[in-house]
Amino acid sequence: MQYSREVEEMICVAKGPNHGPAPIPEEGKWVQAKEIKDISGLTHGVGWCAPQQGACKLTLNIKQGVIQEALVETLGCSGMTHSAAMAAEILPKKTILEALNTDLVCDAINTAMRELFLQIVYGRSQSAFSDDGLVIGAGLEDLGKGTRSQIGTMYSTAAKGVRYLEMTDGYVRRLALDKNNEVIGYEFVNFGKMMDFIKGGMSADDALKKATGHYGRFTEADGAVKYIDPRKE
Repeated sequence: MQYSREVEEMICVAKGPNHGPAPIPEEGKWVQAKEIKDISGLTHGVGWCAPQQGACKLTLNIKQGVIQEALVETLGCSGMTHSAAMAAEILPKKTILEALNTDLVCDAINTAMRELFLQIVYGRSQSAFSDDGLVIGAGLEDLGKGTRSQIGTMYSTAAKGVRYLEMTDGYVRRLALDKNNEVIGYEFVNFGKMMDFIKGGMSADDALKKATGHYGRFTEADGAVKYIDPRKE
């Protein structure tokens, strides 16, 4: 280590009390984090690419500074889905410092990693006050039954009004309109459940029927007078 002449000529002054870093909440404990291995927790980060064409939600479960579980969810960019596949292979077994300085292929995923890093090193994790944190596998709970990302896709124009395309319930097949042509309900297909039924041996037609449901005032008895396909009508 090199010192400038000015520093070398200075008189040495003793350092006073050293209280260390402020403790942060981690998995039910207050921890003075001094090294990467002192960091544990599960949390989420959201990132976006430079043209803001797509976005990424990144969930990491970190134990003693090492990523043990990763969930990468992307939206709005077709190329980002392939980047997510690569990032999901890259992230586990890396320390969070390694992951922060690793090219995760896509701007949005890299930005999500940065945002997540800031949250967790400042003690803002989802599991901050959970004794011993959350088990490896807790990240999948965000996906719910069927293990599919929860997505909402809506489109509307001033001239033609709104179209519901995708809900947490699933793919929207039909919209129910009342006598004023206002949306009062919708029919959906839960693809996660449908695929589970098919994998269990059910025919595709029966699986489609069983995975189909509706929400709101969808029947004629509830005031529906017209049904439209939101993708074609």
